[in-house]
Amino acid sequence: MTDWLNVGKIVNTHGIHGEVRVISRTDFQEERYSTGNTLYIKTENERLPVTVAKWRQHKQFDLITFEGFDNVNEVEKFKGSLLQVDATTLQDQLAEDEFYYHQIIGLHVETVDGRLVGTVKEILSPGANDVWVIAPAEKGKDILIPYIESVVKSILLEENKVIIEPMEGLLDG
Repeated sequence: MTDWLNVGKIVNTHGIHGEVRVISRTDFQEERYSTGNTLYIKTENERLPVTVAKWRQHKQFDLITFEGFDNVNEVEKFKGSLLQVDATTLQDQLAEDEFYYHQIIGLHVETVDGRLVGTVKEILSPGANDVWVIAPAEKGKDILIPYIESVVKSILLEENKVIIEPMEGLLDG
């Protein structure tokens, strides 16, 4: 059985020549979306293999054209679909202290003094550094944690947890 990883979501079409607008969920856009790579479009009913013909970035989106899809009418049906890769296609080695999103999402977050903060539910990439969205352990709004050295002290995959040292005001509701 194959494990599938979400690398992006098709949120719209772009122009009239079959380009799709993607919000990425991968740190490796250059590799994932390089010409000739196979991605899979996960629709409600199927997982369709597609080959990347072109990729470029525009504002906060990735714009991708797939081989054989040259018209907006052919890709319109993919709006809202996920882009996936087979987990076996992952890079073999990440540098030390680098992690895949799927390794971080679901980890419990604790402060250095052992207080449970919540669970990582999403990772955003707005700019200079990633921001982790934490579902709080107690009722309340999501907590946003910047993935920076001064806040994230250690990631313990074997223990299913992350240790943070929150900056002043970071955990205030």
